[in-house]
Amino acid sequence: MTDAAGLPVSRVIDGANRHDRKLTYATLEALGIPRPDPTPEQPQNLCPNRGYDAKEIRELAEAFGYRAHSRTRGEEAQPLKREAGFKARLQVVERTHSWMNRFRRILTRWEERVAFYLAMGHVPPGLRPHHLARREPTGIGFK
Repeated sequence: MTDAAGLPVSRVIDGANRHDRKLTYATLEALGIPRPDPTPEQPQNLCPNRGYDAKEIRELAEAFGYRAHSRTRGEEAQPLKREAGFKARLQVVERTHSWMNRFRRILTRWEERVAFYLAMGHVPPGLRPHHLARREPTGIGFK
């Protein structure tokens, strides 16, 4: 799970043969930073992809105080058919996952112990703010 800028704020690791939807509760529970209380003026949004398009996921998000914004299956395909230059948006979390998968040690698990793999998994999220600062024109980093 990432924030709006793409910084990882929660992470859960499980086998590759387990669907992400089954890890939703654990991911929301593992939030590494304190959340401000949502208000009607500033609600907290959760934007899952279509794999999480289920009634129980929306209810779970509501129980945690999030407002879920997930497009139903086929909803994103309609603008693709109507507008000639329309491109589907890549979600922020998918961009962050793509960036993290460039770390070979994270992509392929070489460690036998889970604790070592979890420890190595903290390196890319720690580098992510520096990476984003270099990309932003107002960031502190250099280009």
